[in-house]
Amino acid sequence: MVSADLINAVLTQAVRVATHSWEYGTVAEALLEWDTPQLAIWNDPFPDGQVPTLAVDDVSALSYIKPHIRTDNVTLVDGDGSAGDPAAEGIPALLIGKSDDAYWDAALRQLAHLVAAVPRWPNGAISHRETVPELWADFVYMVPPFLAYAGVATCNVTLAKEAALQAELYRRVLIQPAGVWMHITGPQVQDYELWSTGNGWAAAGMARVLATLKKGPYAADTLDEQAALASSIKEILDGARALDTDASGLLRNYLNQTAWFGEIAGTSVLAATALRVAVLEPETFGREYAAWAVEKMGVVDGHIEADEGDAKGIVAPAVNPLNWWDTAPYTTGSPEGQSFVVLLHAAYRDWQATHPSK
Repeated sequence: MVSADLINAVLTQAVRVATHSWEYGTVAEALLEWDTPQLAIWNDPFPDGQVPTLAVDDVSALSYIKPHIRTDNVTLVDGDGSAGDPAAEGIPALLIGKSDDAYWDAALRQLAHLVAAVPRWPNGAISHRETVPELWADFVYMVPPFLAYAGVATCNVTLAKEAALQAELYRRVLIQPAGVWMHITGPQVQDYELWSTGNGWAAAGMARVLATLKKGPYAADTLDEQAALASSIKEILDGARALDTDASGLLRNYLNQTAWFGEIAGTSVLAATALRVAVLEPETFGREYAAWAVEKMGVVDGHIEADEGDAKGIVAPAVNPLNWWDTAPYTTGSPEGQSFVVLLHAAYRDWQATHPSK
């Protein structure tokens, strides 16, 4: 087990290298789960069934993300053509908005834009892209958690259910025989292969929705949705575990392709998800899931630069976060990869609290 100081260095590097909408949102989630775990969706997110009012400057995740959120547009940040990625700022915007109406209103404009203005796949799935209907596994981490949280924030159980439905609509299109998902399908971009990080985005996003439904005021009204989410997460984790055969001990960038290198981003986010659902749904996710996740964490920890210097906290090899087909290992700090390592350690800390002898 590496030190908290070294994980803080991993997080510092994530903050340093993040430059895009989904990266800002993922770094903010890592800050929230690591620095203020009591506020995270996994613990006590809705005191008295409501979104809490917080002192923004006292919450590192919110003070970090606030300058990256715009309050004068229909989206919270420039998504570079993505409809889904700006929603990564949605939950922080609602939290900030409890004490600043401009951010609350901005979050609701983002919500309305997603629901009413973005193209849809024929089955009703909201597109990950602004101009054409296109489904990316990444969407499931950005949009459904925001929809579920906004459902609680606006007292709208239909919206909370829609979060689970959107994940299921994506699953129906992207699921593959191995139990894991292809990455992208659509008219402009296609990636029909089994990208480990894409599966991590999907599984982790569904776990966040599951936690929101279980811990929010609509727990009794969403039992069917919770069961469907748990089943879909299990499908991905089982598929990834079955394809975990690389000699490095890491999951390959493309899970079933032996020519690819093992890398830290997909491995970390899938392991983090396994630990989260082991706590959320222990009857579905037995001890073998947590054991696998802890084993993966040990491998990932061996790839954290521990020496003092500018590179301290860099975790490699990752896949190029802007080009998942790049066969050259990315070694200068993937914003999402760095954040995923922090999410993994936050998940381990929370899991260990429920399993103190482990």
